[in-house]
Amino acid sequence: MGETQLAQWFLSLHPVMQAFLAGTWCWITTSVGAAVVFSKKKVSRKFLDAALGFAAGVMIAASIWSLLEPSMEMADSLGLIKWIPATTGFILGALTIRLADAYVPHLHLGLPKEEAEGVKTTWRRATLLVMAITLHNIPEGLAVGVLFGAAASGIDPTGTATVAAAIALAIGISIQNLPEGMAVSMPLRGEGVSRWLSFNYGQLSGIVNPPSAVIGALAVIFIQPILPYALGFAAGAMIFVVVEELIPTSQRAGNTDIATLGTVIGFCVMMVLDISLG
Repeated sequence: MGETQLAQWFLSLHPVMQAFLAGTWCWITTSVGAAVVFSKKKVSRKFLDAALGFAAGVMIAASIWSLLEPSMEMADSLGLIKWIPATTGFILGALTIRLADAYVPHLHLGLPKEEAEGVKTTWRRATLLVMAITLHNIPEGLAVGVLFGAAASGIDPTGTATVAAAIALAIGISIQNLPEGMAVSMPLRGEGVSRWLSFNYGQLSGIVNPPSAVIGALAVIFIQPILPYALGFAAGAMIFVVVEELIPTSQRAGNTDIATLGTVIGFCVMMVLDISLG
């Protein structure tokens, strides 16, 4: 099947199926990142911090160009005050992840098990690491699904929410998922966990992408009035993850300049993707 035929086939699918496939692709790239464990036992902390910074930059840019901007344009086209749905959704998204962060047991990269967050548990360190990455893969999947649903809604006369924009977002997130899979599998391998088990934990952190994308698409397709709010919700959830986890983790080992440059590059890559494809 040629590229043109593949594109036509994809565009012919129902938006929920498009969202599912895009979410699955994001899971696959997480698995590819985790698979590095089969060829290496260690990875440079500088590289990992730069990669986490890159992921933060992608998520910040995606929140602005792919989610908040379409949210405000849609609100305007619906006769609503332009900033209210985006702001309301943004706050609700951040608060939702904050609640999950407070109650779901998880452990950020580079910290001892004693500093795990959420309710107290006897879970193993590996499981806690997986949960940390899984928590921020949920808003990523939702963002992809919401944008595919928005493209199918037909209520955006400005053309900011399109299938091409949703694909650009999925590409950006899939790129930054590569280091995320690595961020789980490589530390576990370094602690003596087997290659296969380290890989399995790494890829599991991305398994929430497909169902999250489907939920996001279904929600906005069947409850269209929430669409501008849903876009803001996904943005707020992603920004919370960036500020609470990705940026602090990327700078914890002292590689502040490298991590910051990674953030700048990630932002630029996602911005270019969104503008050129969307």
